[in-house]
Amino acid sequence: MPLPRLPRVPRFLKRRPKPGSGDFSWDYDEYTPGNKLTLYTRGGDLFAAMAAAIEEARESVHLETYIFGNDDTGRTFAQLLAQKARTGVPTRLIFDSVGSIDMDPRLETLMRNAGVKILEYHPVAPWSPRWAWNKRDHRKILICDGRVGFTGGMNLCHEHAPTELGGQGWPDAHVKVEGPAAHELDRLFREVWFKQKNRWFDSYGRPEEARGNSRVRVVANHEILRRLVIREAYVNALRAARTEVAIANSYFIPDWRIRRALTRAAKRGVSVRVLVPGVSDIKSVWHAMRANYGPLLARGVRIFEWQGPMLHAKAVVVDKQWSAVGSYNLDHRSLHHNLEINLHALDRPLAEELAGRFERALEGSREITLDDWRRRSWTARLLEQFFGSFEYFF
Repeated sequence: MPLPRLPRVPRFLKRRPKPGSGDFSWDYDEYTPGNKLTLYTRGGDLFAAMAAAIEEARESVHLETYIFGNDDTGRTFAQLLAQKARTGVPTRLIFDSVGSIDMDPRLETLMRNAGVKILEYHPVAPWSPRWAWNKRDHRKILICDGRVGFTGGMNLCHEHAPTELGGQGWPDAHVKVEGPAAHELDRLFREVWFKQKNRWFDSYGRPEEARGNSRVRVVANHEILRRLVIREAYVNALRAARTEVAIANSYFIPDWRIRRALTRAAKRGVSVRVLVPGVSDIKSVWHAMRANYGPLLARGVRIFEWQGPMLHAKAVVVDKQWSAVGSYNLDHRSLHHNLEINLHALDRPLAEELAGRFERALEGSREITLDDWRRRSWTARLLEQFFGSFEYFF
């Protein structure tokens, strides 16, 4: 009896760059050339661009989100999807059951009645033996006609809406991709749809022709051999770093491999700076995050806490050459539990734009030194120790 065929071993398990080499070509052949990238850090600008893409779609609209808000932002996008479905354009929505637990049922009814096909990812059903309460869909994707895609850290809710429109104006990072890589985003959307509904549907349109000069890799963590793919891409990029690493992350509770890669880079003389929120929407996670500061600070990693509204970005820039933007937090939820998606780019203009925004954000941040961390109160120490013991679930 022949042995079953095993899945292809991911390339990151086969090859690694030399430390400090500045070589980001370890998976070069997996990057798709010919893309145009646009960075968004404000929800108002992003939502306007997404709305325009939906309105202009002629073949398909596919939207996947963790939070579909019960607010003006959620209502706006529900109406946009319903209007598009009424025109006969195939329109599909995937939302996470836990992340969107406050979603107004009337919005779902509005969309279904208009013809929007909806998938609720892992519905809340404690009585069901198939309920996977800890496996959540944390991705944020919009693909129109298989040619224009969006992905990053922003949910469809008032937290990301501009303050002048009643939102909270959380800073974040999201990217619009025009070109062949958008078709890969669409494939990953269809893959989730098939696995949950056991129904496949064909893609709409062909992969877009070249629209720019950016080389892009769409990276998703799923299944067993692909569970670590984003984490290992980060490890490789940190290993290759020659001059500087800039990380902005909302829930920074890195596992031992990321911590080791950061401290080894700092030991080589690389400037390693990490920007995290000074105020978090989840206090328990914030305390668990701070529990990790000491060993990193002691080994040369610099940590800054943003003093404005909740920082929700998940972005990395290395040597102003390699960059990553997506839904992936440097925590155990993203590593072990959630469906996540990142866009990795070998694109100097995007990397330089991200680096510039990072530098401006540091002006509104407070650096936490090793002395600061050692002088923290006993209350803070106890909270860090307590919540840090549960970091696997954060």
